[in-house]
Amino acid sequence: MRVTPFSWSATDRTWRARRRAACAVVMLLGFGFAAHAQEKPLPDLDAVLKGLRKTLHSDRVLLSQYTYLEKSTQKSLDKKGAVTKTEVEVSEVYPSLDQELSYIRVISKNGTPTDPKELEKKDREQQKKVLERMGKVERDSAAQKEKRQARIAEERRKEDETIDEAFALYAVTMKGREVVDGHDAIVLEFRPRPNFKTKTDNGKTLKKLTGRVWVDERDHELIRIELNLEDTISIGLGVLARLNPGAHAMYQRRLVNNEIWLPAEVRYTGSARIMLFKGMRLDVSSEYSGYKKFSVDTATTFLGPKPTQ
Repeated sequence: MRVTPFSWSATDRTWRARRRAACAVVMLLGFGFAAHAQEKPLPDLDAVLKGLRKTLHSDRVLLSQYTYLEKSTQKSLDKKGAVTKTEVEVSEVYPSLDQELSYIRVISKNGTPTDPKELEKKDREQQKKVLERMGKVERDSAAQKEKRQARIAEERRKEDETIDEAFALYAVTMKGREVVDGHDAIVLEFRPRPNFKTKTDNGKTLKKLTGRVWVDERDHELIRIELNLEDTISIGLGVLARLNPGAHAMYQRRLVNNEIWLPAEVRYTGSARIMLFKGMRLDVSSEYSGYKKFSVDTATTFLGPKPTQ
């Protein structure tokens, strides 16, 4: 039988098919190796920690400059983890560095809007309180203003002391890089050093926690932190609250208006005893949205963000 250059036997076709398959595998492996080779190396751990320390602070000062919506959800769980009750509360929040002036304007509970008359009454009470406080501040003597500034400075000193102690307390390891909300994040894992002696009350609490942190690689801002409770935490000598080992907490921030990092979500799951009530299993979360720059006008007229659907 005459065989033309374009006619192959079954054996030839099988061999060529295998060769094409082998070439495809080699190409895929080649692309894989190339992608791996082009992946950015992880940054130096000390550099990441130094960058994080520069940006790390309580969000309380930043939040005092904004109004926002807070959606709080509390789920009660049975021993098997099944939800037995759910409560949802949506509020407009008008924070203040002066805790007495912070205003949580509850606009709905479990999907039912707050009575407008009740809101108007509370708004008038808050407006009166704010205006009276503003007038008092204007009349304060130099000594009173100095005392107020000293109190603020002391609060910041204690905050810095706690953060510095946390950096000294924890042994940190770098676990890799992940993308969180479109941001390249360096993942760090931390656990307390066994023989570290804490100096502050907050340090004693921190020593009972382990967890992970996601740090924005460009801005060195905290994006997300997950905490695991390894030992009991008592608040108010256990009278106000008692959190049990095995609890898990998560705190996440987002870049708002491409200019500032603010809270996005907080969540706690675990068993606890609140006040003197019996122990309960909870899944509690708060979601934050609708950030608007705070002003005296919003403080007194309450034209805050509207609830999102």
